Amino acid sequence: MIGWLLRRIGQAMLVVLAMTVIVFVGLHAIGNPIDILIGEDLNQQERLEAIAHLGLDKPLLQQYFSFLQNALQGDLGTSFVYNEPAIGLILDRLPATLELAVVALVMAIVLGVPLGLYAGMKPASPVSKLLMSGSILGFSLPAFWVALMLIMVFSVQLGWMPSSGRGDTRSLFGIEWSFLTLDGLHHLILPAFNLALFKISLVLRLTRAGVREVMPQDFVKFARAKGLSETRVMIMHVLRNTMIPLVTVLGLELGSTIAYAVVTESIFAWPGAGKLILDSINSLDRPVVVAYLMVVVVIFVTLNLIVDLLYKLLDPRVRLEAAQ
Repeated sequence: MIGWLLRRIGQAMLVVLAMTVIVFVGLHAIGNPIDILIGEDLNQQERLEAIAHLGLDKPLLQQYFSFLQNALQGDLGTSFVYNEPAIGLILDRLPATLELAVVALVMAIVLGVPLGLYAGMKPASPVSKLLMSGSILGFSLPAFWVALMLIMVFSVQLGWMPSSGRGDTRSLFGIEWSFLTLDGLHHLILPAFNLALFKISLVLRLTRAGVREVMPQDFVKFARAKGLSETRVMIMHVLRNTMIPLVTVLGLELGSTIAYAVVTESIFAWPGAGKLILDSINSLDRPVVVAYLMVVVVIFVTLNLIVDLLYKLLDPRVRLEAAQ
């Protein structure tokens, strides 16, 4: 187990190193931040001095190795726009994005798993057919359109929910959180549901497929033959085996939810890292964009490692294969 864990950590470090090359080279291939950051009234000498001050006059390879050396010390550069450490800007906004993504994932689990269990146990019922048809809409409808419809219905017409902002927050472990206050929860519901809609459909369909696959298995029939209640059979045997692929998908979906929360944060004016990265892309603030992408890569790699560990705990066959 320790050897497997060390190999996985080594692979994760190689992935992060490879992504630094892709991200750094890719960003330096598009646009020139000097054209946006510096006014046209500067003369050529002043322009060259500004380029040298930002370190953009050095060869790309030298810039990369300088970036890599600083990154190993926790320094991902200084924002061209804010003149602050880029990693600090990201970490200040990241809790809001994490809160939004985690609440969206919780919504997907709380709604998707029970609905998927019902659809898998009673596939021929009208309700199950309606759920499966509705899940197609969750996959198909664009997130920005759903967000606008949610604002129009629940904020503008009904006046039940606020349409923007994060609301009141409360500090926990030195970080401000919205879910700790009633007003914050009120502001959190619409953007979290908009972000969760695709995930709910995904979890529903995965759970239903897993239930339909596990139900005919011999160990389920044997559990029923022993006289176990239907609830116990569903929870201890069917649901546990269904959760194995779900854990894998949900772990990676949390990473994608964090990465792709940009649209939801922009429409609902949610002050997270996604909105910051959108503004940084518009201004070609390279250090902030690189810092954000590297943080996302580390989150993805870490979640993937955690998913592999959970997979081993849930499925004894994986543990046996690793031990051989």
